[in-house]
Order: sequence, then C-alpha cells, then structure tokens
Amino acid sequence: MEQVNIKINGMPFSVPAGSTILEAARYAGIEIPTLCYLKEINEIGACRICVVEVKGARSLVAACVYPVNEGMEVITNSKRVMESRRHTLELILSTHHRKCLSCVRSGKCELQKLCKDMGVEDETYYKGANNEYEIDDSAVHMYRDNNKCVLCRRCVAACNKWQDVGVINTLERGQSTHIGCAFEEDLGNVACVSCGQCIVVCPTGALAEKDQTQEVWDALADPTKHVVVQTAPSIRVTLGEAFDMPVGTEVTGKMVAALRRLGFDAVFDTDLGADLTIMEEANEFVERVKNGGALPMITSCSPGWINYCEHYYPEMIPHLSTCKSPQQMTGAIIKTWYAKKKGIDPKDIVVVSIMPCTAKKSEVGRPNQSAAGVPDVDIALTTRELARMIERAGLNFAILPDEEFDDPMAESTGASVIFGATGGVMEAALRTAAEWVTGTELKEVEFTDVRGTEGVKTATYDLNGLKVNVAVASGLTNAKKVLEAVKSGEADYQFIEIMACPGGCVNGGGQPIQPASVRNFVDLKGKRAAALYQADADKPVRKSHENPSIKKLYDEFLEKPGSHIAHETLHTSYTAKSRY
Repeated sequence: MEQVNIKINGMPFSVPAGSTILEAARYAGIEIPTLCYLKEINEIGACRICVVEVKGARSLVAACVYPVNEGMEVITNSKRVMESRRHTLELILSTHHRKCLSCVRSGKCELQKLCKDMGVEDETYYKGANNEYEIDDSAVHMYRDNNKCVLCRRCVAACNKWQDVGVINTLERGQSTHIGCAFEEDLGNVACVSCGQCIVVCPTGALAEKDQTQEVWDALADPTKHVVVQTAPSIRVTLGEAFDMPVGTEVTGKMVAALRRLGFDAVFDTDLGADLTIMEEANEFVERVKNGGALPMITSCSPGWINYCEHYYPEMIPHLSTCKSPQQMTGAIIKTWYAKKKGIDPKDIVVVSIMPCTAKKSEVGRPNQSAAGVPDVDIALTTRELARMIERAGLNFAILPDEEFDDPMAESTGASVIFGATGGVMEAALRTAAEWVTGTELKEVEFTDVRGTEGVKTATYDLNGLKVNVAVASGLTNAKKVLEAVKSGEADYQFIEIMACPGGCVNGGGQPIQPASVRNFVDLKGKRAAALYQADADKPVRKSHENPSIKKLYDEFLEKPGSHIAHETLHTSYTAKSRY
C-alpha cells in the first residue's frame, strides 16, 4: 500500500495514501471528535466538530473529508481548533432541549460526551428564539423528538443508503431545517419498515424505541399472570456491551440469571423457536422443490424485511416462506403446548421477548399471529430495554452467576444460534434440507460460502444431483439488488435469505448503542457474528432436526413438519400494502 509522509501535532507519521485526516490521525493514535460523520454513508463534513488546522490552508478544514497528501502538516489541538469546536457545540446546544436527566440516551449521548470533553457549560451564551416540535410517536416501534435533533443527517443516510427506504429527509431551510417525512406526514403513516437503523446511528436522544419496560414491570407485579420471557439468538453476544463488556462477549448464563432475578416465571430460549423454524422452513422448501411451488423461496424471519416486501415488492409475496418468525413460533408454542402441559389458560400467560430488532414491536400486532386465540407474543423489548430493566433492578450484571434456561424449552442447537448472523438462517436450513434431500448424514455442517458480513453472498450446492442456487442479502439496499436480479431473470436462485439489517440481527435496530467512534472503526457485525459461530461450534448438537426437545415437541403436539396442526400454529400470511 502506498504511503505518504505527514506531520500531526509536530510528530512525523507515514500513513496510507488516500486517507482522510481523520483516518490518518487514528493511525497515529489520535482521536479527532466527530458528530455527523458515519463511515461510507455520511461523509459530509457538515457538523464542523472535526475541524483541524492544516499548514497553508486559510481556514480550518473538516478532518473527516479532507484527504492527506505528502508533506502535509496538521494540528488537531491548537487553541484555534479547540475554541472553534467549543463554539460549534455551544451553537448546537442553543437549540437543543437539554433534558439530560430524563433522556433515554443520558450517559451514552455523543453530544453530551463532546460537551463534557470540550468543557462546554450547560448554560451557553447563545440565546434566541427556538423552534418547538411535537414529538412524533405515531409509529408502533419508535418516536422522533426533533427538539433533541442536531441535524447530523446520520438517520437520513441510514434510511436511504443502507435500507433503500428513504421515508425521512431534511425539510425546510435555514433555521427551520428539520428531519421529517414528505409533506410533514407522521412516521406511522408512511412506508417505514420499522428496522430501527436510524435509532442506532442517532448520536442523541432524538430517536428511540418506544419503551415498554413499565408494561413488563406491571405484568411481573400481577399475581394473576404467568409471565414468561424468551431471548433471541443474538442477544447473548450483544447484551454485555450495555454493561461495558468487550464487543462480542458471550453472556448467555448471566442473561438468564438476570431475567430470573427480575421475576419472570420461566426463562426460555428463542433458539428452540429457531430450530422449529428450520424444521418447518426446510420442509416447506423441499415440498416446493418436489411439487413445483413458487421458487425462489425467501425466508420470513426478519419482520423488517417482511414489511419492506409488503410495501415495496408485493409481487414477491408468493415467494415468502409462510413460516412465522422464531419469536412468534416460540410464543405460539408457549401459549399452546406449554400452556397445556402446565395447565394454564393462555389468556393468563404474558409472553415477553427480548429481541435485537425494533420491527419485532410491530410484528407482535400482525394479523394471523394468534395460535391460541390470543397474541402469540404480548410485548417485544429491545436489548437496550432489557439492559435498562437490569440497571433499574440494581443487578450487578458482570458478577452474576451463569444459569441455564428453563425446561421444556432449554435445548437448542448450533444451527439456531447462528440465526443472529447474516447467512445463519440459510446455513441452518441447508444443514437440515441437505440431509432430507440426500437421505445421508451430513458430516461437514459448515456452509462457509454464506458466512461473512458482505451485503450479498451467493453459492451453489449439489444435493445428490439437485443443484441449489442460494443467495443471502442483508440490508434492504442489498435485498433490492437480489430481488431485481430475480425479477429480470439475471439470477436463478432457489432459496434466498434476507435480513433487513446490515449484517443481520447482530446489527439490529434494537441492539446496544455504540458511538460513531466505535461504529466507524470497529467491525461490530463481524465480532458479534464470530461469537455466534463460536457458540455454534461449541454446541454438542448442530442440526435443528437433531434437537431432542424438537423431536419431543413433534411427538407430543405438532406430529410432523408441515402437518395441519403445525400450519395452524406455526405458519402465517402476508398482505400487499401501499408505499404511499
């Protein structure tokens, strides 16, 4: 790699050619603060927090977009630079609702940290009239408070560039500039897919999921309710980050211990629901191949993807698997099979799910998700909401003992664990479908071609003479590429996995907030996914159809994959929706 020689704060460094000053400084061990910058999707130099001095330049330059060149001399901490950053922050604060004590992002707010680092006082000397905005809480999954918005435009970039949805943008001009939907429409009235990617990139409390923790506290305090919790596969490798553990730390046992201490009557693993999804989905795929069903078949685990399909690609609905998501399958089994075993009326069971995804909040209210005549799942919390419950309860998460999930839904396989990573559902399904199609035991269970955090991955597998072309897409912009290739006839796939969030559930819109300083330079998706693949490798059983609890469930209740009762309990339907 070609290098250039520069000086930063008087010290000589050799850095890769083509680097920005921001990147070069990081190579040199210097953190230049940013606010609007988000690597690859929001490199606009708009906030002016990252300004530095460059010898020979007449004005300060934005380090995030200014390229280095041979012999450049940069100063990142001069009096002029520090005063400029501080004045910029004071101007931002002059229009910001400083309700930090009650803000959901207090302590994890990038603006708050910048002000502390720069010595900015709470009372600034910039005064004047401010715009007042009503909080938009019209969406099922989130709210927007423009009174806390700093106009960094990171949310707009995520919605447009990662997700190809583009339901938000900057509106008006000058002092009236704000983020909103076209024609000032409420977020709940547009074709938002509820993915929550705008929330995880927001540097302040302007965007957040709708907090439902009080509903859970109320249920736990109700002696007439049997309150059960289930946790998604990816939560075990992300929850620790909310308690300052390294990215990718596996905390399954501590998570179970925390949930038990919060007062839940049973703590179950959604991984069993993931194994169950594979049983039904693999069976559905084999049936479609044998009987001429709609191909390619596309996975249905991601509610953000389902929302996108219904709004933007309704013509592809026949290709969707009819399987409910693991969250909904687990809830359905709890309120049917488990309820019967325990002798509890399903109406008296409250199912709470801990999910990486804000779209799960919208999924619980979808039609045809009530196997027992009541909603399969009652409340879906994000990883962040669970972390707040743990903190409120005064639990010292880091020193909790490791405990096991409760029977009869404690056993799971390596196949279910990897659901949280892009390509995981595909790999899990192939482990089962390959054995069912070939009738022989699969010795090597890793399908490495579909692993990795790339936006689109393709592979071809020969299953005893049956050639299966597969594709995996994460992030809806990448999903669009795959769908357009299918529609045009350019691609011939039989099976497609789509996850709404880039990298899959490990990077879901409900996962712990990481600041841009981490997001821009740490491979969150890769580290979290690697922890899931390690958990898979450590499992004694790695194929869904070999899970003893799954076998028992079919023997006692579901009969066989694809049976009438399995369809009544575990399958669903979809509806075309307008995008306008």
